[in-house]
Order: sequence, then C-alpha cells, then structure tokens
Amino acid sequence: MSLALTAERAPAPRPEPKPGILDIVAYKPGKAKAEGIAHPIKLSSNENILGCSPKARDAFLAAADTLNIYPDSRATALRAAISAKYALEPERLVFGDGTDECLHLLNQLFLEPGDNIVMGRYGFAAYAIGARASQGDVRLAEEPDYRISPESILEQVDGRTRLVFITQPANPTGTFLTGEAVRALHAALPPATLLVLDEAYAEFADDPRFESGLELARRAENVVVTRTFSKLHGLAALRVGWAYCPPHVADAFDRIRPPFNTSIPAQAAAVAALADDAFQARSFEHVARWRPWLAQQLGGLGLEVVPSQANFVLAGFPREPGRTAAEAEAHLARHGYLTRGVANYGLPDHLRITIGLEEHNRAVVALLAGFLERTPA
Repeated sequence: MSLALTAERAPAPRPEPKPGILDIVAYKPGKAKAEGIAHPIKLSSNENILGCSPKARDAFLAAADTLNIYPDSRATALRAAISAKYALEPERLVFGDGTDECLHLLNQLFLEPGDNIVMGRYGFAAYAIGARASQGDVRLAEEPDYRISPESILEQVDGRTRLVFITQPANPTGTFLTGEAVRALHAALPPATLLVLDEAYAEFADDPRFESGLELARRAENVVVTRTFSKLHGLAALRVGWAYCPPHVADAFDRIRPPFNTSIPAQAAAVAALADDAFQARSFEHVARWRPWLAQQLGGLGLEVVPSQANFVLAGFPREPGRTAAEAEAHLARHGYLTRGVANYGLPDHLRITIGLEEHNRAVVALLAGFLERTPA
C-alpha cells in the first residue's frame, strides 16, 4: 500500500468538501421572475430576444426519436460544421456543456494548489469559481475605465500564473481589447501561461478595431478561444460551447471531458443554427440598431453608459437615495422588466440591460425617465 502524500484531515462527523470550496460564492444568474408579474420581460441574462433559428428548432424536435441513444461523443457533425464555418482544424476543437464547462475544465487541467489565474476585476464570475474549485488563487487586474489593459494584467502575472482570462467583448461591461492590444499581451506572457479568450459575445462586435483571437490561437501554443451557441444563436437552453485549442491542450481536454457532455438534440440544433445565416444576420442587425439607441437614450437621462460591443449595455446610476441602481432594478421589476444588478461583480452602482425588442427598449427608457424624475427621499 502506498504512503499518503498529503497530511491527514482531522476526523469529522460527516464528509466535508475540500478546503476552499465553502469559501466560493455561488454564481448568481439573472433574475427570471418578478413578484406579481406572470410573464415579465427578461432582460437580465443577455439571451437572444429574437429566440432561435426556426431551422434549429426543427432539428431539435426531429431529434426526439433518438432520446434512447447516447450522443456522439466526438460531436462529429458539429465539429465538421464549425471547422468549415471558421476554417479551423477539426482535431483542435473541443466541446462543452456550454462555454462554462470548457472554462471549468481549463482550470482543472492547469491549476494546482498555489497556482493562480489572472482576470479583470469585473470579469465573468465563472473564471474565479472554477479556479477556486481547483484550489487555485485568483488575481484581479484593475479596470479603471471599465476596460482591462495588457499592463494591468501583466502587473498580476508571476511564475505561478497558469491562466489569463480575457472576455472579448467583456461581461458585464461590454468593453474589449483591440487586436493589437491582445497581441501585445500575448507576446509579453510567459510561454507556459495560457491566454484564454472568451468570445461569447464576439458575433455582436462591429467596431473595426475588434478582432477574433482565432487566428492568434492558430499560431500560438498558449492561446485558447472559446465560443458559445447561447447568445447570437439563441440556444442557451441547450448548453453548447466549444473551444479552439493548441493540439496538446485539445488532447488534454479530451482526457477529462465527460464523454457525452453535449446531447443529440443540442448537437443537431447547433448544426442547423450555424447554417442559418439569415437568422444570424437578423440577430446581429437587431443589436447593432438598438444598442446605440438604448445607450444614447440612457445617457440622455444623465446615466453613465459604458460603450458596449455586446448584446447589452451597462448603465451607472447615482448613489443618492431614491435613484440608486438597486432601486432602479426594483422599479423596473415592479413594472415587469427584469434587468441585472451587478453588485456581485464589484459594480453596485450599475445595471446591465439586455437589448430587447423595440417596445421593450422604449418601455425601459420611459420607466427609468419616470424613476429618475422622482424627488429623492
């Protein structure tokens, strides 16, 4: 029998999680219910307000006759479709139960106790949850203008930094790093540090300075790009994410990835969604039209609006009683509109508002105009 390599735990009356797990703050999803409102308008989770491709829905329904069969573990048809769409090597693709699973697996693959990740102070909470679950440390890079910078990231990097997470565009701020800035950051990172570019919202970006990291990932051995079918494609319920990795990272991924982590209906719907260029164009054009309108209208109310390249805007509210972000969120909810308070991201004075249909966007602006005109208590 081999000797134990770690110190024994003190006796306990019941099984207990490993150290650090109970210190993790659980992920808080956007609200889906409003008290007294049967069917509120949900603008709290950055879902596609147009729904999903009709072709994806048909493919999902057609898969009902295969529910007794295990999925294709290699997601062969979806792998081929993504490879063709983006001109990527199919063997370098890995699939997850949403992008979240890909991110968790990356932490699991590369972190040991004492290692660390670096992410933006306002970065997506799943990065830190996955790192702490793997007993890694989390280092936060400052975002003084709601925008992360190579300099702020590199200030936090040391010899134990295994992963750097950048969301392109960022959640919850909607900001992004230019292609030039991403390349500069990558060039300055140690070769053993993996740069993870989470491009969940990349399809909504229309700023010419924005660049996908896929080409950088093709050339580098320490860059991974993740994408999702939850946003532009409107398949959030089906949980399909993918990552484009260096070959050695893809190989490691598949050694620990659950073998049937994307279902037959999800794979079929994703293939159909990827082929529906018309729905993708309609979803992009809707956001491209109403995002600047909503930002301009909210700014006209005196709110601070962070320039966004995603399918949402982040608005900053005053701190005086009667006009705070938390009170605005509650006011909107009472009228049937759910938005996202982001205090858990370190932004207690802000609300994140998903781009809705025209009538939703106009209603939110009107409700906030009335709310902000009230005399503070």
